[in-house]
Amino acid sequence: MQSFFSNIKFVMETIQPILENAGNLIVGAGLKIISAIILWLVGKQLINFAMRLLVSNLKRTQFDPTLLVYIKSTVSVLLNIVLVVAILGFFGIETTSFAALLAAAGVAIGAAWSGLLAHFAAGAFLVIFRPFSVGDFVTAGGVTGTVEEIGLFVTTINTLDNVRTIVANNTIFSDTIQNFSSNPYRRVDLVAQLNHGVEPQDAIARLRERLAQIPNIITEPAPDLEILEFNLAGPVLAVRPYCNNDHYWQVYFDTNRAIRETFGAANYPAPSEHLVLHQVAN
Repeated sequence: MQSFFSNIKFVMETIQPILENAGNLIVGAGLKIISAIILWLVGKQLINFAMRLLVSNLKRTQFDPTLLVYIKSTVSVLLNIVLVVAILGFFGIETTSFAALLAAAGVAIGAAWSGLLAHFAAGAFLVIFRPFSVGDFVTAGGVTGTVEEIGLFVTTINTLDNVRTIVANNTIFSDTIQNFSSNPYRRVDLVAQLNHGVEPQDAIARLRERLAQIPNIITEPAPDLEILEFNLAGPVLAVRPYCNNDHYWQVYFDTNRAIRETFGAANYPAPSEHLVLHQVAN
């Protein structure tokens, strides 16, 4: 019996230092994890504060909105990388080794996702060559709408039906870009069908007078009102007023309404196709 208790005492004396060391390691690791979480939260708050300060200062100097968004994205990514490296260093991980690992991972990821580099380069070219800016109304990458943000890899466009659309930068840069906001005005292309019995010049004179009453149609250049073609229903007029891009749809709909009201007030007959049939004698 004495031998049994001696064995138990020996086991306890052997295990106790191990348990004490394990407890110390667990407590130390727990404290480090809690400290890392606190460091992450504090670091994120500092990064957000720094970004707000940077943006507010740049806006105060009337900095270009397109470059502002691009710089904000770049600085935010760099600061978050620095924060992660700092936390790893806090855990005792050799940051130089981590940098080498990150570089190797970057090469591997770059090989697997080579398209990301193309999108990044395209984003840089979009900022440098400036085919459009934030706030411009464009058709880019097959999407038509207002540019909300030009990011590192993608551009955000709000379409006419208010859908937030994300387009890859390389898709935009490798495709045709139409910027409707770069010129001071654009043309609204509409047509007006006349009956065969209507005198085209009379209709043109009435429409010209009515178009002058529509808001936001510019006078220089003056609206184009000419005979475009003839079809089975009669002459077709080209009705082409000019306006700023911001007023395009208002002028578009008002001009359509003006055509209908002008022709109705003049009691023009409705256009109808006329066919002449010839009977061939046997």
